Amino acid sequence: MRKKVYAAAPYTTMFMGSGRPEFNPKQLRPFEEYLKETAERTCGQMGQPEFDEGFIASFMSGRFIKQANLPGFLPFMVPSLRGKPCTAVEGACGSGGRALAMGVNAVLADTADAVFVTGFEMQNAMKAVYGADVLAGASYYSKERKQGYAHFFPGIFATRAGAYYDKYGYEETRQGMAKWYEQCIINARQNSKAQEYHNRVEDLFTLGLTPPNPKRFVPHLNLTDCSKVSDGASSIGIFSEEGLAKCGIKKEDAVEIVAVVGAEDDITKDPDDWTVLSTTAIAAGNALERAGLSKEDLGLLELHDCFSITALLALEAIGYAEPGKAAHLVLEGATSKEGNIPTNLSGGLGGFGHPTGATGVRQMVDLALQLTGRAENQIEPKKPHGMMISMGGNDKTVTALIVACASS
Repeated sequence: MRKKVYAAAPYTTMFMGSGRPEFNPKQLRPFEEYLKETAERTCGQMGQPEFDEGFIASFMSGRFIKQANLPGFLPFMVPSLRGKPCTAVEGACGSGGRALAMGVNAVLADTADAVFVTGFEMQNAMKAVYGADVLAGASYYSKERKQGYAHFFPGIFATRAGAYYDKYGYEETRQGMAKWYEQCIINARQNSKAQEYHNRVEDLFTLGLTPPNPKRFVPHLNLTDCSKVSDGASSIGIFSEEGLAKCGIKKEDAVEIVAVVGAEDDITKDPDDWTVLSTTAIAAGNALERAGLSKEDLGLLELHDCFSITALLALEAIGYAEPGKAAHLVLEGATSKEGNIPTNLSGGLGGFGHPTGATGVRQMVDLALQLTGRAENQIEPKKPHGMMISMGGNDKTVTALIVACASS
């Protein structure tokens, strides 16, 4: 980085959907309330919330809630953004990661010292099977949708899971995926805003081992392998050192962003190898290189686990496991709260929820909370750095960010 860049004032609303006792699909909370809540709570963490620029991430709000022109909602959320540059960002499920990157770039370009970044989605505005068609826009729709499953993206990642079973074996892979589900829910139970916070299933591992039933869903995956349909919003500020001082934020309440890397692949082409997240590998590897770190220097991970197979593939893409060995890593407990590389202490997408446009920002929120000692599911990180991977589509739009304790 040519100058120091910080993230501070993190906040996430409750992620709402099935599993939350408050959820009523016939009486959805208005999206404006999610936006106001997250903005007010972010701004409330600073003495003077004077922002120079704003970015808002959402994937398909024009379809889900018929609301476009999202930049206009940033001054509604943060009054100091009236008359300032505001931008909407879309990169499928990786929208939040791209918005964070744009916020960092604004600070690095000296066009802003304080940037407000938010993400949201309202996916429960339509039934899941219809929403699946909307979310298929994260793929090459005109080529892939007609041949895809009704539940389109579960079908895409079921193809990855099936290829992985064929190449590396079924039994341990399924056990690793079930263990991942168990880990997600255990962590979500420690986070009161998580969609699965109230999940009280006693034997999560056995439930995760439920054999996939292609007659009722998709082949190779069961429902526990999938993140849920969710509504919610997250926000955080991106600052230069001058921006921290201007907004009245102490450095110890911030994390330093030490690397940001985006990577893109050709959406019109299938993966060269369905068992590899090649774009994720590029983004993660380049982020570590730019930060002057190795994976052994990381104490926390926030992975984009839209499906349990995605988590295994991401662990291999970063280099924590050799190809075909990620399930063994998870079964050994390496990614658990007590493990060598605690991963998705938030509950991840499978436990906390996945309102697509909000997820990348939420991941940064949770890293910031952990590294400043304010998380509900708090640990004492063994290392002062954490990485997040924000992924859109079938490993097409990827952003990797590495953060550190500001005092380290």
